[in-house]
Amino acid sequence: MNRTFVPSLGKHISQAGLGCVTFGREIDRAASFSIMDYALEREITFFDTASAYGGGASEEIVGQWFAERGGAAAHIAVATKLLPPYDASTLSAAVEQSLARLRMDRIDVLFAHSWHPSIEDDVVLRALSDLVFAGKVRALGVSNFNAEQLGTLLRKQADRGLTPVSFVQNNHNYAVSHVDDALMRMCRDFKVNIVTYSPLAAGFLTGKYRGAVASDVRFEIIPGHKDIYFNDRAWERLDRLMNAAEQAGKPPAMLALAWAFHQPQVSSVLVGCRTTGHLDQALAALAEGDPGLPT
Repeated sequence: MNRTFVPSLGKHISQAGLGCVTFGREIDRAASFSIMDYALEREITFFDTASAYGGGASEEIVGQWFAERGGAAAHIAVATKLLPPYDASTLSAAVEQSLARLRMDRIDVLFAHSWHPSIEDDVVLRALSDLVFAGKVRALGVSNFNAEQLGTLLRKQADRGLTPVSFVQNNHNYAVSHVDDALMRMCRDFKVNIVTYSPLAAGFLTGKYRGAVASDVRFEIIPGHKDIYFNDRAWERLDRLMNAAEQAGKPPAMLALAWAFHQPQVSSVLVGCRTTGHLDQALAALAEGDPGLPT
């Protein structure tokens, strides 16, 4: 598995990252621990959580696991996210709350969970930079930003001599992508690491949502996924994937995951799991070459 060394972290992040969105929401502590142990054994070195996941339960479970595993997991980079709106007067307290749940002294990567006008406030940008200088955060990131939004932020940070964003995390899969050429150019020019999530489009690319959506699946748990994927273009992409899978004699999920792992400029692909089998599936796809899916 490829790894990217990130100087600001002093750590390598693995090509496959562990998305911890299911922890405390869809699976319990014991199942979450099993998945993190499995990831550790397979040299996955990037774990991603958020204060919003399970109302803080995901951060708590991740923190409990790290506390129990001690030095064996010290090389793993941990990212978390804060929700908007962003307020300089409350940023420090929000980070302290995440640190308490994570049982850590420092967050490796702190992401702004989504774009909001408040993120461009000079006072907010300085407060974020101050968190790095105070040793509470190693690196800053943004999630669900487009190229224009990212560029505005990077230029402001450069003009004011503030700690720049060094990570962007966006949805990127064969059905729907928020990583376009403009964003990749911006990241290349400013040396920003690209992290992607939802390589299976919340299960859409397995083909299982062609009929009714069951009550215990992610599209029901997060109904907003329907707005993202239930459209003509995404259905057309799914049809292309299903045809390619039939011709290759492989499951569509395998091809979709392999596609995600072999996209240019992507440092890490986050894989969300409810079982260790889901992680096995992703790692098997990583070992595959680029599937050459139709554009």
